[in-house]
Amino acid sequence: MTPQTSTHTAINWDAFATELGDIETIRDPIQVAKLSKDYYYFSPILKTALDDKTGDLVVRPKTEAEVLQVARACVANRVPLTVRGAGTGNYGQAIPLEGGVILDLTAMNAVKWVKPGLACVEPGARLAAIDRITRPQGWEIRMAPSTYRTATIGGFIAGGSGGIGSVRYGQLRDRGNLHALRVVTLEDEPRVIELRGDAVQQVNHAYGTNGIITELEIPLGAAYPWAEVIVTFEDFMTASRFGQRLGSSDGIISKLISVHAWPIPSYFAALQTALPAEQSAVLLIVSESCLEPLGELVKEFGGTITAEKGAADSKGSALGEFTWNHTTLHARNVDPSLTYLQTLFPYDPELKLLEEMYHHFGNEVMMHLEFLRVQGNIVPAGLQLVRFSTPERLDEIIRYHEDRGAFIANPHTCILEDGGRKRVDRGQLAFKAKVDPYGLMNPGKMRGWMEGSE
Repeated sequence: MTPQTSTHTAINWDAFATELGDIETIRDPIQVAKLSKDYYYFSPILKTALDDKTGDLVVRPKTEAEVLQVARACVANRVPLTVRGAGTGNYGQAIPLEGGVILDLTAMNAVKWVKPGLACVEPGARLAAIDRITRPQGWEIRMAPSTYRTATIGGFIAGGSGGIGSVRYGQLRDRGNLHALRVVTLEDEPRVIELRGDAVQQVNHAYGTNGIITELEIPLGAAYPWAEVIVTFEDFMTASRFGQRLGSSDGIISKLISVHAWPIPSYFAALQTALPAEQSAVLLIVSESCLEPLGELVKEFGGTITAEKGAADSKGSALGEFTWNHTTLHARNVDPSLTYLQTLFPYDPELKLLEEMYHHFGNEVMMHLEFLRVQGNIVPAGLQLVRFSTPERLDEIIRYHEDRGAFIANPHTCILEDGGRKRVDRGQLAFKAKVDPYGLMNPGKMRGWMEGSE
């Protein structure tokens, strides 16, 4: 396969917009620049690399037919196209490296139908909006990022990997967590393809490099009455072992187990009354029916419950907005020099490697854990806060983790394979060759395509 470049020259953007007829377009440079960005600046490496990258035109279709019309215009003019949801990603997934069209899918936000355990939605539907429709029927989305209130389902599937709920349901890539997709291609005559079952992995977490998602069938989980609890511990490793045990306690229904070493709790301004100085904190979302056995487990580990809200007072997982990538957001609001890592520690009920890293790096790499289910086992994923000094030192920290068996999903690159996958996905690459022969979809993000991997 020889990839074709997507370089575009001398495009008359007024004429291009005219080709789109009544489809909403945005030409205002300030708005275009705003809609060309995400939270890439969490990384000092990406901030330097991506600060000057913007699209030329934003298009906001309302139907799949309008998406097809945009696709035809882009192919005819050889114009790059970058798909965007709410822009809540952290790795520059939605930032156009070669300009062109930003395809904003937030106006395609319908929940088309809901069945027991399953929903059909458009890509621009916000996760919280989906739940508002499904919860009265006893169901909710299985997992969500900390940007739950604003993130779209299409953006989450294309750029995310897991989140609040992953302690029960694993990660988005796990079989059963995505049932079907409809995608629009960028062939000479664009078309709609439906992918079902394992075929969805050709597009899942591909940064929009090989298909414009226009519809999704997603599984739902039981909508328990969720309570929010803060537990504090004098010792970080005790807090971590408590989190490991809670995640493995099958009789206690957990949705979030988030552990924060001091001084991270000091960055949570709105929670300070529940976060004593010098103590590690565990932020929890559990079924309200499980509060009593949870209390017994807290007592066993010597922790203290400092805050508790029942389901009626929790208001859509407000505590979740201090976890996952929101932890980094709150910390950077206090100290903008901080950055972060994404680490998956190997399964080990004794947490030996985690303990080694905690003591080795001290406050240079501050421990923040999110527990999740991996192949049936509960493991800690680290979203550690890093006191950034130089790119070279950041690389040293990453290598130190990897050399000892931790997996780093590098958040300091916008290249698909160099972040979480660490390998060329042959299935995704082959699918791109089929549906995007001119390499117009989010160019510069898929290393396998740029290198012409066979």
